[in-house]
Amino acid sequence: MAASYTLYSSATSSDQLQYEQQYNINITFSVETEPLGTAGPLKLAENILGKDDAPFFVLNSDVICEYPFAQLANFHKSHGEEGTIIVTKVDEPSKYGVIVHKPGHDSRIDRFVEKPIEFVGNRINAGIYILNPSVLSRIELRPTSIEQETFPAMCKDGQLHSFDLEGFWMDVGQPKDFLTGTCLYLSSLTKNGSKLLTPSSTPYVHIGNVMIDPTAKIGKNCKIGPNVTIGPGVVVGDGVRLQRSVLLQNSKVKDHAWVNSSIVGWNSTVGKWARLENVTVLGDDVTIGDEIYVNGGSVLPHKTIKQNVDGKLNEAFITALLMVV
Repeated sequence: MAASYTLYSSATSSDQLQYEQQYNINITFSVETEPLGTAGPLKLAENILGKDDAPFFVLNSDVICEYPFAQLANFHKSHGEEGTIIVTKVDEPSKYGVIVHKPGHDSRIDRFVEKPIEFVGNRINAGIYILNPSVLSRIELRPTSIEQETFPAMCKDGQLHSFDLEGFWMDVGQPKDFLTGTCLYLSSLTKNGSKLLTPSSTPYVHIGNVMIDPTAKIGKNCKIGPNVTIGPGVVVGDGVRLQRSVLLQNSKVKDHAWVNSSIVGWNSTVGKWARLENVTVLGDDVTIGDEIYVNGGSVLPHKTIKQNVDGKLNEAFITALLMVV
């Protein structure tokens, strides 16, 4: 497994060792000294990706789905050409770059149309690919876009196919979309009867779609769910209400706090009787004081909040000010 990073830290190294042991794999990092776009990093890692004739997967890190790797690999092998991209159907294709197939062909891609005014199709790039190493010869070691440069060249040569994604898909690059994507993921786990979920019969689980790491500690008289993920080492106090939220590793929510549609960052603490809602996001090591209300706020790492924060009110004020200007 290879990963491209613009930053490498001791924390990344620690995670690497953990995942290598957990999944019995080797992880190699290809570190960018400058941003190389979406294609340049593949060229940078050519000595890894091109070491043999085996195709390799490429994934954007800000999408979530059920990842049909085996089916994708089998389909790619069946057509025998350079690349296959997963596509997903959308209701409003005018917001995206749409894939157009060659006439009379169900999978060979003819071209891409960016935000079409007239309907030309409803399939978009889902950000997951499988490519033959020969694709690397099409890429120069410079900042370059796989979507705007490499893929169109492959289409011209008839070397790019699409594979329809079944089930859910979500771009989770923004906090509100991350929360929606988490809900979709948890619903998928429920649909498939996954044992990763905490049983809905658990006294503190409300409705369902709740995933709690075994190392987390949950207090008395809590009400958790639906759509909640609680990470390793998290401590939840007594009487806490959690809904449609994500609590990341080693965070703490103290007694009687109320957290809805929010992301509580690593090592952060939410005080007693505090209230977080409307896509509030806490960075690493944030402390929210007791009885504090945070409405749609985004808090930078290592900050302590001692007074109420109304992020939604601030947004409305800034919007009004810009309209006046």
